[in-house]
Amino acid sequence: MKLVIVESPAKAKTINKYLGSDYEVLASYGHVRDLPSKDGSVLPDDDFSMHWEADAKGTKRLSEIAEAAKRADRVILATDPDREGEAISWHVLEVLNKKKALKAAHVERVTFNAITKSAVLDAMANPRQIDMELVEAYLARRALDYLVGFTLSPVLWRKLPGARSAGRVQSVALRIVVDREMEIEKFKPQEYWSIEADLNADSPPFTARLVKHAGKRVQRLDIKDEATADAARAAIKAGDFTINSVEKKPVRRNPAPPFTTSTLQQEASRKLGFTAQRTMQAAQKLYEGVDETGGLITYMRTDGVSVSPEGLAQAREVIGKEYGPAYVPSEPRFYKVKAKNAQEAHEAIRPTNIARHPDSVRLDSDLQRLYELIWKRMVASQMEAARLDRTTVEIETSDGLTGLRATGQVVTFDGFLAVYEEGRDEKQKGAEGDEGEDDTSRLPALKEGARAKVDAIRTDQHFTEPPPRYSEATLVKKLEELGIGRPSTYASTLSTLRDREYVRVDKNRFYPEDKGRLVTAFLEQFFAKWVEYDFTAALETRLDEVSAGDLNWKVLLREFWQDFHAATQAAGELRTTAILDALNESLGAHIFPDKGDGSDPRECPLCHQGQLSLKTSRFGAFIGCSRYPDCKYTRPVASPSAEDGSAESGDRELGTDPATGQPVQLKIGRFGPYVEITPPDGEKPKRSSLPKGWSPASLSLDQALRLLALPREVGVHPEDGKMITAGLGRYGPFVLHAGTYANVSDIDEVFEVGLNRAVALLAEKRAGRAGRGSAAAPLKDLGAHPKTGEPIHVMAGRFGPYVKSGKINATLPKGTAPEDLTLEDALPLLAAKAGAAPKKKAPAARKTAAPKKAAAKKPAAKKTPAKKAAKPKTED
Repeated sequence: MKLVIVESPAKAKTINKYLGSDYEVLASYGHVRDLPSKDGSVLPDDDFSMHWEADAKGTKRLSEIAEAAKRADRVILATDPDREGEAISWHVLEVLNKKKALKAAHVERVTFNAITKSAVLDAMANPRQIDMELVEAYLARRALDYLVGFTLSPVLWRKLPGARSAGRVQSVALRIVVDREMEIEKFKPQEYWSIEADLNADSPPFTARLVKHAGKRVQRLDIKDEATADAARAAIKAGDFTINSVEKKPVRRNPAPPFTTSTLQQEASRKLGFTAQRTMQAAQKLYEGVDETGGLITYMRTDGVSVSPEGLAQAREVIGKEYGPAYVPSEPRFYKVKAKNAQEAHEAIRPTNIARHPDSVRLDSDLQRLYELIWKRMVASQMEAARLDRTTVEIETSDGLTGLRATGQVVTFDGFLAVYEEGRDEKQKGAEGDEGEDDTSRLPALKEGARAKVDAIRTDQHFTEPPPRYSEATLVKKLEELGIGRPSTYASTLSTLRDREYVRVDKNRFYPEDKGRLVTAFLEQFFAKWVEYDFTAALETRLDEVSAGDLNWKVLLREFWQDFHAATQAAGELRTTAILDALNESLGAHIFPDKGDGSDPRECPLCHQGQLSLKTSRFGAFIGCSRYPDCKYTRPVASPSAEDGSAESGDRELGTDPATGQPVQLKIGRFGPYVEITPPDGEKPKRSSLPKGWSPASLSLDQALRLLALPREVGVHPEDGKMITAGLGRYGPFVLHAGTYANVSDIDEVFEVGLNRAVALLAEKRAGRAGRGSAAAPLKDLGAHPKTGEPIHVMAGRFGPYVKSGKINATLPKGTAPEDLTLEDALPLLAAKAGAAPKKKAPAARKTAAPKKAAAKKPAAKKTPAKKAAKPKTED
């Protein structure tokens, strides 16, 4: 018997079908071991020895693999064809050797770039040994990430409360976002004017723009004010224009290369609105295959843009059939990668069978849309260039002092544009130099020497704009351009920034949170070398040298650790006051912006005597007065000029409560703005935080009183006579009845919701429950279990999403999006959970034999081990 080990059960099922009954194919379910999240997993003093552990699920799978290996005469490690795949094979082999499960079995390594029958069989016929250079590059990268995270993060926790973690690539990606925000804040708009004229030369009208005024060339920003614009307008109006030249130039536009991991993430973001993580999850499923289709695309973690001869031949054949011979170039197109540190060992991402048109496959929405994108990009990459005629017309006055230019183009042959055109990222408006001409319009037939008459003149005022904030597409592109990280890790890196609340994403744009700014400022002040773009890129180059066999991985780790360890020790010895002083200086322009009236931006707005500065508490950073405790002014770190007004500084009185005669105050605390009223009898003040979207600057007394009146009674529930209340809680506005909370759409509805609406909301919430203590309505219905007939649902649980069928609950693997889970994905998870060993229970005799007095004692000591054993299952 021959044992084949792959990562996923979907892949195992497809490959087993190709190989037949002589083979047993088992899945490792990804990585089987990892470094435990605790100190001591990597020991620099022991020559960077690494201690690996498998979780409960990994241990069970490894035991199953080991039992199968004992029966096999050949063990074939067929994990993915990249560094991570090589590492998984190495981990499995290490465990099998420790378990002495191989005996006389012969071990081989195979890789295939696509999960098709021909690719799998070809790989089986050409086995090799594990590539230890790739494994060592993985070990070096994993050790570096661990050492940075577990050495630097504790320094952050102690010196910068509220910070959650730091990472080797994550911190640099965060710095890119923060640096862009600082560019935007420092940007000063510049006024400029554009001047266009509608002309005719005994022809249909056409538009030209001013390119010459008073004998000088005019660039985009040269007309700086209205007076200059008016002077130019007058010169055009008085001018006698002649067409000096009409230049027609044929232009060829070539298609973009087929997708790499990075360009797929970028284009899926631009055209489909997918996050990098969503793109990679869909691509993984397309690679592994859906139902009986087999793998639909080649391996999706690649920097290469080359295509196999088989793929090129397929593409050219499809182009000829679908679009005609004119669209097939005389020779296949070959591409080269321009990105830094590119690893071109694999093909570009393409359909495994290009003849499989997107219209001929039926897939889930995300898979269908992504497959169509990949298919079009691949086909277009091998099509004939688009041909255009670009026309430039120069028009000048007889004295040569004033000149206009008209541009236009005509597509004479669409070529690859018949299938696909690459999306574009927006560029900064108002950049120096010539304005990017809109030459997509068509011009009438014009002749040199013809007179041109001015029909109308337009002068428009503009202001330069700051560079745009990064989208996922542009941030991924920037990381790749700088050579930072690997494209296969970008999805998890960006997800981590969001999860740590270092950034927020609004309308697909990254905004740094104050927590992220503080972390970046701290790292730039005390770990500048390790967040430099060039240093991080150079480290990637050295890791590539390890994978190429040109550098020993232990040498790389020693060189890195020596300086990094010294820097963390030095930072750990700094006093908090010294760190805060450095951050106050570094972030001064952001947290204490110039008011524009010459006053001191750091003067306390409450006492007008103290100075504002950055302070920390166990809850995080905030801005406070230097005269504390005499002055208790505080506010969040956000700049007082923040767009949402949430950081408006200073406490103020809003008015008097007409019911009690007590003052109603707006206060700014370290957790944000809130309103407060002190009852006349000296009881504890009543407070309410401002809901999201409410600006402290515009808050009225009426709004404050409505907040302070919450929760309010809506009415009696018709079924049981118990009161329904409406209020504002930690998770937003709600209605409450008999322990059931139901969310309402927004804060305004809390003040207005009536009895009928509240009863309906509560009924909908309860209808989503299967029973007492269960989760709410299913996130997704996957259908019935093929064996038991029980419905299978994806649910939202306390510890994350899980799949449920009957009494079996199985946690979703980390990184799996609930909305992407299919019935095929769920069945192995439920089967693995159903086959898990039952929990051990104390002997029944021990329970019944205990006397009543003994039963009354607290059994804390006996229960502690059971809790520890259960912890990994709840965290998984």
